[in-house]
Amino acid sequence: MKQKILSSLIVLLSPFIVFCQAGTVQDAAIPKDAPVDVSMTDFKGNILTREIVIFRSSLNGREYQGLTDTTGKFTTRLPAGDKYEIFILGFKDSTSYIVLEIPPLEGKAYYKNPFKVDIQFLPAKSFVLEDCNFETGKADLEEDSYKVLDELVAYLVRKEDERIELQGHTDNVGSAKSNLVLSEARANTVRNYLVAKGIDSNRVTAKGYGLSVPIASNKTDEGRAQNRRTEVKILD
Repeated sequence: MKQKILSSLIVLLSPFIVFCQAGTVQDAAIPKDAPVDVSMTDFKGNILTREIVIFRSSLNGREYQGLTDTTGKFTTRLPAGDKYEIFILGFKDSTSYIVLEIPPLEGKAYYKNPFKVDIQFLPAKSFVLEDCNFETGKADLEEDSYKVLDELVAYLVRKEDERIELQGHTDNVGSAKSNLVLSEARANTVRNYLVAKGIDSNRVTAKGYGLSVPIASNKTDEGRAQNRRTEVKILD
């Protein structure tokens, strides 16, 4: 299932810099690309650090990316004469919200001033670990679960200041007590894997919720499968 990593996004493109300025540089030194300044905050103006922004070319599909620093900013350069979809990379997913157009250059013209991309967005506070599966009635991971857990490790390495709670959930098959025990054991199995891969144990807590928080009907096989899940909650 595709994860929604953003709830809102606003991009402001400085209107006065979409035209090139004449320059006096040597022909060989005339830049054929454009500087782009990116800044990122939430809707309260709080700086968002270590967020990956991707610009995807509509001409050839090539991707250019940058990582926001401690000030929530970065600068990159993009070839002129192209349109770029802007993505923000979340866990296992990215979502496109707007297109940045950089008009082509002619003659000795070049872009002196940067395009300014100011992004405001609200990251998701939780997501389900799709394809994190356990043996029936046990807290042992199935072999195909390690891929998504390794992706979670990579995400936590990038988001080095982020703390999470791993939440174990079950369907309604069996008693409430046994499901609570099982869900907590499964959450701790995932936590132990992350810690073994180098994630600071103080950043990860685990809690079982048993069958108490269903997200679908337990009357169907599909609904029960959705309820058997491990969620990641981002802690403040």
